Amino acid sequence: MNRLLLSLILLLAGFAAHAQDLLTKTTGEEVQVKVLEITPTEVRYKRTDNPDGPLITVRRNDVFMIRYANGTKEMLGGSLPSSVPATAPATGPATGSATAVMVPGDEAPAYEDIHLNGPRLGITVLAGGVADKANRELNINPFLTQFGWQFETRIFRMPNGTSGLLEVVPLIGGLEQGQFLPSLNALIGIRGPKGVEFGLGPNVSPAGAHIALAVGTSFRSNGINFPVNFAVVPGDGGARFSLLFGFNSRTR
Repeated sequence: MNRLLLSLILLLAGFAAHAQDLLTKTTGEEVQVKVLEITPTEVRYKRTDNPDGPLITVRRNDVFMIRYANGTKEMLGGSLPSSVPATAPATGPATGSATAVMVPGDEAPAYEDIHLNGPRLGITVLAGGVADKANRELNINPFLTQFGWQFETRIFRMPNGTSGLLEVVPLIGGLEQGQFLPSLNALIGIRGPKGVEFGLGPNVSPAGAHIALAVGTSFRSNGINFPVNFAVVPGDGGARFSLLFGFNSRTR
């Protein structure tokens, strides 16, 4: 009788040890848990070594994978660091809220906005009909100086280094010819991992409203960025070509 009771206890203990979930965090840490709920943003569980303990809640993006007690696996929003090998997930049925679909806005913000502001100076060359119109109406030659300020906001930065940018650049041109020719550029752009950037957006000036296309890069020295950009604004039977230089630093 005692042997039968002992066998039942061992069998139940073995079943309890097996009936637990394995949660792998994005740090590579593995925790034996009992998963109670998965929402679009969180994972809630209790540790199997303390079943009467508190309910633990972690961000879904901080969880790489859950291996359930029935042997199935589920990949969540996070990713392992490069030093930790990832195990290919086995396909299996998902149940309950574990299949909840994330929509934009559910994910936690990964990066804060970064602002890079500083002065800009350069030259603009007028070509074609734009030069003829400027000479006829304003009596200016096609070579103009430009002075202004760059307001740059880095909206996001991906793990591979690609960044999304919003740049607003107000400029004043023609001062060397006694003219005050303001312009405003608002560019939406992408900066690659090596600093090369492309932008597109509206340009507003006394000549009207047009589209500006820009390409550039930045050089960095002692914590200061030195951007160089080339922009083209087509329209009015010609185009404006601008080459701008400047410097900026992170303000927040």
